[in-house]
Amino acid sequence: MVKFDRFTLDNGLRVLVHEDKTTPMAVVNILYDVGARDENPNQTGFAHLFEHLMFGGSVNIPSYDEPLQRVGGENNAFTSNDITNYYITLPAENLETAFWLESDRMLSLAFSEKSLDVQRNVVIEEFKQRYLNQPYGDVWLKLRPLSYKVHPYRWPTIGQEIAHIADARIEDVKAFFKKHYNPQNAILVVGGHVTTNEVKALAEKWFGPIPAGEKYNRNLPQEPVQTEARAETVTSSHVPLNALYITFHMPARKTAGYYECDLISDILSRGNSSRLCLNLVKGKKLFSDLHAYHTGSIDAGLFVIDGKLLPGIDIHQAEQAVWEELEQLKKTLVADMELDKVKNKQESTFVFSEMNLLDKAMNLAYFELLGDADGFNHEIDKYLAVSTADIQQRAAKLFTKENSSTLYYLAGA
Repeated sequence: MVKFDRFTLDNGLRVLVHEDKTTPMAVVNILYDVGARDENPNQTGFAHLFEHLMFGGSVNIPSYDEPLQRVGGENNAFTSNDITNYYITLPAENLETAFWLESDRMLSLAFSEKSLDVQRNVVIEEFKQRYLNQPYGDVWLKLRPLSYKVHPYRWPTIGQEIAHIADARIEDVKAFFKKHYNPQNAILVVGGHVTTNEVKALAEKWFGPIPAGEKYNRNLPQEPVQTEARAETVTSSHVPLNALYITFHMPARKTAGYYECDLISDILSRGNSSRLCLNLVKGKKLFSDLHAYHTGSIDAGLFVIDGKLLPGIDIHQAEQAVWEELEQLKKTLVADMELDKVKNKQESTFVFSEMNLLDKAMNLAYFELLGDADGFNHEIDKYLAVSTADIQQRAAKLFTKENSSTLYYLAGA
């Protein structure tokens, strides 16, 4: 059980405090309710570009890292299709340093053509290295638009194409910042060797004067139900093995079906004794590796199966074997012992996430975004409540041909 206090500043900034006197450290985590799904379809990659720009210095602090390093702190960030998250860990006695650093860049990020040029080039280089020049790197540039036709999940966080980043203008960047990076669109979590009174005083001092900004009301186009199987074939001379990717539309993060899907992914591929590993990697020796997972998206996400085939294996034979495993989940109830095993693994994961200070802070922020930070304390109960019948019923809805999008990634000349 992770205990916390909560208060909201007049400008709408939500603040959560987790007191933990067992550590001399503190964590300051800021979650901004903006991700790649909030981008203009003609200007994608902006949320990720901002992750870089936010470290380029603010009006009063030209170097973000320098003051933090002087007080023994570390920082990082990540962007997803749903959120952007920034965090600092530092000795608790230097907590105020994190507050003035984070508040200054929320209030007045330094926008300059030079900073934009630098970060734009960094992101373009990342796009090339990770997505274009790496074997299978462009998979999600192909899988997302194959799986989504309407919802903005149809592009990855890096963006749809390099041109969207290359053409980013300073006025577009400023407008994106003004729209999303304000107090009422953020959640601040402070954890560690701190007190709620101390955090409240610092929050009022450093974040209180920042204008609330205009409220952004998300109104995204919802993906219609997929009614026919989709497939695409890609041939590349840069990949060593044929690969198979199959996606299925699955329930959104806050809906009941999410938990069944998460457990199904574990039944299929969590650990060496999971079904796909046991039957198709070790048993039939069709794949060198094979995984089942999901995107964990706040809106309706994707359940994904992907694997690299062993040399000489026909890709359609391998695909048929995967479908046979999925049909088995639909036809036959999972044994209680098998379901209990993956539930136990989930429980141990949650116990571990309640021990690490940074994990606790990030989880509290994320669950507050979902509706209530206390939901983190009850999350495991939702997994434990799933029955074998629930698994079978969800598998029957999930694993249909008309709900599938398949990418055949072939090694070729």
